[in-house]
Amino acid sequence: MARFNPYENNGGTCLAVAGADYCVVAADTRLSIGYSILSRDHSKISQLSDKCVLASSGFQGDIKALQKALAAKELIYEHNNNKKMSCPAMAQLLSNTLYYKRFFPYYAFNVLAGLDTQGKGCVFTYDAVGSYERTGYSAQGTGSALMMPVLDNQLKSPSPLLLPARDAVTPLSESDAVDLVKDVFASATERDIYTGDRLEIVVINKSGTHREYIELRKD
Repeated sequence: MARFNPYENNGGTCLAVAGADYCVVAADTRLSIGYSILSRDHSKISQLSDKCVLASSGFQGDIKALQKALAAKELIYEHNNNKKMSCPAMAQLLSNTLYYKRFFPYYAFNVLAGLDTQGKGCVFTYDAVGSYERTGYSAQGTGSALMMPVLDNQLKSPSPLLLPARDAVTPLSESDAVDLVKDVFASATERDIYTGDRLEIVVINKSGTHREYIELRKD
């Protein structure tokens, strides 16, 4: 007798890297269940405000519900305060939203990234029930275990226990960070069957938001 399961992991990987005055967010576009590919062109990145982007992996039904709830709350905030919500404020809102659903959580693993109020890149990484921290880089999804060792080796984010506190942003230039993200995804695609097809890259800087796409393995 089959048991009802409200959750399904649709695979895929998302990644973000913060720089001194930019932030790079990337995710693949493969949507799958087990060994079946449902879509090869499904975006996992949602733009919540001018300087804030959410990338999510997990169950797509919950991800869409979460994105819809955040967009509605951001719109209410904008009308009430006559300004866009900042990225750190959106990070706290996302944490509260996930924690509110902790007894039947959104099956979504999120990376929120953008520019803070000083114009520095910021990356916030989450678990499924809202615990989060600000880091210099993060990966979530089925390929994250393959990506994080490479990012640790290349970016060497300082420990939060160091005193005096140091910025977690990477010293790489924007173009070098984009190249690193491309290399990391190309490598992970070789080993993770749930990551592939196409890579969507969003670069956020003071001049706005720029998107580009590159092809990944399709098998």
